[in-house]
Amino acid sequence: MSEKFLRIGENLNVVTKVYGQAMKDRNPKPIQDLVIKEAEKGVDYIDVNIGPARKGGEELMEWIVKTIQEVVPNIPLALDTSNIAAMEAGLKVHKGKALINSIMARPERMDAMMPLVKKYDADFIGLLWGPEGMPRDEHERGMLTAEILAKAAEYDIPNESIWFDPIVAPLNIQQQQLVANLEYMKMLPDMAPGAKSTCGLSNASNGVPEHLRPIINRTYIIMLQRYGMMSAIVDAFDDDLAAIVEGKRPELVKVVYDVMDGKPVDMASLPKEQQDYAKTARVILGHVLFSDSWLEV
Repeated sequence: MSEKFLRIGENLNVVTKVYGQAMKDRNPKPIQDLVIKEAEKGVDYIDVNIGPARKGGEELMEWIVKTIQEVVPNIPLALDTSNIAAMEAGLKVHKGKALINSIMARPERMDAMMPLVKKYDADFIGLLWGPEGMPRDEHERGMLTAEILAKAAEYDIPNESIWFDPIVAPLNIQQQQLVANLEYMKMLPDMAPGAKSTCGLSNASNGVPEHLRPIINRTYIIMLQRYGMMSAIVDAFDDDLAAIVEGKRPELVKVVYDVMDGKPVDMASLPKEQQDYAKTARVILGHVLFSDSWLEV
């Protein structure tokens, strides 16, 4: 991978008790403490999720963007809210090029949000969630990609400003969706030359016991990165994940690639950590059925 993989820190979210309360109270300290720590971990973007923010969303988004950029002026923000007026309020005060997270592949969302992309020269995440909801496979993802590209073209928005998110589903419920994303990633460069890609990586391990979540996320990003995924919304404090996407764990990447390529993997000869990655890759690919005890088998 020639380009640097971009990590978008997911940790500032209204649903967490501490930061939700800080947003409600307009208390800058917990929020500033967090984003300083995220910056120290080397994230490339900070996701700012204020939720639907139906009441007072504009004022909240303006306040939070200023609050963050006061202490980390050099890291762009991914602004995350379904409130369109709040989104615009954030874009208005954001210094540098913001990332809109996200625009669904639904006509009413695209019509409302694309003008903001153009007006504020922002990038945006094109979320492959259509009028029917979650796409069933890579082909439906391809169709939604075409719809986003067509709408962006109406506003002269270049491919380079679009980050396609194929939508990651939980492994324990929809394993085949994780494979569909890998197939989609192979198609994307031909469909949208110059476009970027991203995903909400932690969704892959949603609903799995907490201590097992990181290895699913890390194994899956190795697979996605192989096919060109160039960023992900991740836990800023997962140092092992950061090392993997920065190319510092080639032995883990190799064992996952071997499983992907159907090469025989001699488990007995591998250290436990590499065995765990091989086992997790097999579960993601559907070679073995998911259960919470997959690492012990």
